[in-house]
Amino acid sequence: MKKKLKLNIVRQHYPNALTTIDTVNKLFDILEQQYDLDPFQIMSADSICSDDVNSIEYPARAHEMLGPFKMGGLDGFPFTGLTGMGAFASHVPEDGAVFIYYAPHIGISGEGEVGRISRIGQSKPSGCCGAARAALAKLQNNEIKDGNVTELDYQMNSIEQIFFKQKERILASSNQLMEATEVMYEAIDKRICLLADQTKYPCKYLILMGAILINGDHDMGSFSSCRKFEIVNLQTNERKSFIKELEA
Repeated sequence: MKKKLKLNIVRQHYPNALTTIDTVNKLFDILEQQYDLDPFQIMSADSICSDDVNSIEYPARAHEMLGPFKMGGLDGFPFTGLTGMGAFASHVPEDGAVFIYYAPHIGISGEGEVGRISRIGQSKPSGCCGAARAALAKLQNNEIKDGNVTELDYQMNSIEQIFFKQKERILASSNQLMEATEVMYEAIDKRICLLADQTKYPCKYLILMGAILINGDHDMGSFSSCRKFEIVNLQTNERKSFIKELEA
């Protein structure tokens, strides 16, 4: 399937989506042009779902950066917390930057179906994100109890609680899975920003990119619908957005 056709399918639902390869290429161009940073000066972390499809569809060029340090669990929530953020921060080159990409994910098939993708070697499509779909089903069936977080299924229960707090908003949406994914993004963004505020980075810049990560069928690859792209000068605390440059 050609790139233009893939983008046309995905952009029916996420109009600003780029392929993850193009997202990384534009990221590197902006960092080189604006900050004279090369990929080997950047320590990367991602907070994305532990679903194997995200490893399969991970953009190869992202590995030119150091890392990635894995912060995310189910649907991308940063379950490694302050300890993970602190460990990752201690690995960064002193003359470089830390880059954090965070995103819940959602599937879009080659037929444009939201929430399902065709995986390698399987004859039938499967759910994506499976955890988000399962939490949404429990929400729809009134099966989530306020405050119910167990040791045995901590990550899944945490997602359920995030959805439960936005129950009316999600169930009122015309596309409940997409709305639940937006709710998840907002929860991840809030937590990443809180963790970053409480972490000391021994380098020049902090780069934050928040998005919806979109998985396509096995012959489509992945896409990114960016919500935030900010670079923070850690010496002056100046914060600058480059999302318009990314989407140009």
